[in-house]
Amino acid sequence: MTSFKAQILTPEGSLFDEEVTGVRVPGEMGSFEIKTLHANIISSLEVGEILVRKATGEEQQFAVTGGFVEVVDNKLTLLAEAAELVEEIDVERAKDAKERAKERLEADDSDIDKERARKALKRAENRLKLAADFSVSTQ
Repeated sequence: MTSFKAQILTPEGSLFDEEVTGVRVPGEMGSFEIKTLHANIISSLEVGEILVRKATGEEQQFAVTGGFVEVVDNKLTLLAEAAELVEEIDVERAKDAKERAKERLEADDSDIDKERARKALKRAENRLKLAADFSVSTQ
């Protein structure tokens, strides 16, 4: 199977830059996969999982908080608000973030931005789910 170039970029820099045979991303309308010779496309991303199938046959998973993916001339560029390798997720930090978000949502304080708290809860739950799935798959 032929491969194509894929990059995952965050505000901190390049997270991934290799040849791949496919990349599954969490589009706003649902998850979809980009393969070799995919039509040119630009799509926004939701909180979720990126699954990269490297040309070597290895797979890597990333947690992503949203962003955009662009495919032009058989090259994928993914601009993520934030992303991290699933095996590098700090589970304790994600649990703390989840609890903080829940507390904010349950508070009666009108100064709390409930929408921001809902988004923070969704990000934390995504990170925890992907970390748990990864830990089960490596056992």
